[in-house]
Amino acid sequence: MKKTLIFVMATVLAIGCGGNKKSSFMENVETEEERDAFRDSTIYGFCTDKSTNDILQIVTDAGDTLNINVSNARDNGDIKGGYHKGDEMAVVANGDSTIALLVVNKSALLGNWVMPNPIDGSSETGISIRRGGIVESIDQNAVVYKSWRIYNGKLHITATREDGVEIDETFVYSIKHITPDSLVIQDQEETFEYSRQQEEREEDLGIELDNGDDDFIM
Repeated sequence: MKKTLIFVMATVLAIGCGGNKKSSFMENVETEEERDAFRDSTIYGFCTDKSTNDILQIVTDAGDTLNINVSNARDNGDIKGGYHKGDEMAVVANGDSTIALLVVNKSALLGNWVMPNPIDGSSETGISIRRGGIVESIDQNAVVYKSWRIYNGKLHITATREDGVEIDETFVYSIKHITPDSLVIQDQEETFEYSRQQEEREEDLGIELDNGDDDFIM
């Protein structure tokens, strides 16, 4: 049975004792080796028109141009959302940033994503993912979404529950599948299958929904 995000999200931030005080999970990690495991190793940038089926060329946020081989990631099903000139990309790569282990198209994540309401199925509920880390709920009154990001190739969503306690929670999802019409994400317990909300418009999202086969590489 499909469930909406707010009922099954797993908390990954440690909450401090007393009042609304919060402690960072990183503060409880004792060794440098353990800290390294939680640092973000993702490469962020934009896809260029020099990209091919096997090579993703991106201009990173730091201004570097990288040519990253994506053939293994493609064969393993680890290119999530394909890539297209101008798309904002997140790449987890090997040590010298030449071979992609996981590719996530951040632009393909943008949009209104809905599923049948798990209570009665008579309406739709879901999440709206926007540029700049902005995220909003769709017909979910029990939670206020704060932000989203890709971290080490996974989708992190921060939210606060509407229960009178002002505590932020961060929920972590593996991205299983992205197409122009569908989004599938998974936490430790559940898989969530979303469809793009039909009435949303391209100008509202600031993206192109209709990508042709000639310029959209899966």
